[in-house]
Amino acid sequence: MGRPMAANLVKAGHEVTVWNRTPKDVSGATAAATPAEAVKGKEAVWICVSDTVAVQQVLFGPEGASQKLESGTVVVDSSTISPSASLVLMEGLQECGCEFLDAPVTGSKVAAEAGTLIFIVGGNASTIERVQPLFSAMGKQVIHMGENGLGLAAKLAQNMNIAFIYEGLCEGLTLAKKMGVKPEKMFELIQASMIRSGVAEYKQPFILNQDYSPNFPLRLMHKDIHLMLDAAKENGVDLPGLAKIDEIYEEASKAGLGDMDYAATITLLEERAGLKKK
Repeated sequence: MGRPMAANLVKAGHEVTVWNRTPKDVSGATAAATPAEAVKGKEAVWICVSDTVAVQQVLFGPEGASQKLESGTVVVDSSTISPSASLVLMEGLQECGCEFLDAPVTGSKVAAEAGTLIFIVGGNASTIERVQPLFSAMGKQVIHMGENGLGLAAKLAQNMNIAFIYEGLCEGLTLAKKMGVKPEKMFELIQASMIRSGVAEYKQPFILNQDYSPNFPLRLMHKDIHLMLDAAKENGVDLPGLAKIDEIYEEASKAGLGDMDYAATITLLEERAGLKKK
């Protein structure tokens, strides 16, 4: 997601310096050797990496960004990480004199490329206003959820809905197929009825074509499920349905599906139903 986001900032005329753990060029941007080098002299710093540990390393690890951040810089994290860990990172950045927003995104890699992401933001409204031109270059909407940490809290809740909707879709399609209903006809019914959803609409062509190349890798959705379960434990919330879905993702990971799209979980149900060979 980070590479097309950076590319859209360049297209909008912003001066961009990039750093990535696996070096990748962004046309029109300057490449830096370290996070510290990348943030030197910058008014705004944007992070988009895979997990909590990665964000911690980018900011406070060896040659991390915190070593060269200037007072007054706005740091925005679009990674999906632990809300409670994000608040700890915020405190460390405030000690550097920086402002911080947690701003995870929703939208596919297609949306990242098209600059139509939706940002789910936690932090001060005045800080959001300062970097609004950058949000506008990468996305179509900013939804301010409230104080720091609430952007991530909302993102986890949203991804939990996606996991449930997709699991229900998979189970329904598998049962219908086992009883003789073609998946194409089930999607026709879904689109025409009250169970229509963005998840079903987006995943339909991939399911019908059995194309599970990663738009959102299963390993990252599984990581998010663990974040949801951890957040639930921290807040005394019981999520029995999600715990069962976690078992399915655990099985899928052990079956070697981690780098495929999370849509590939349907293949497990089809195998169990005798619709697909192992």
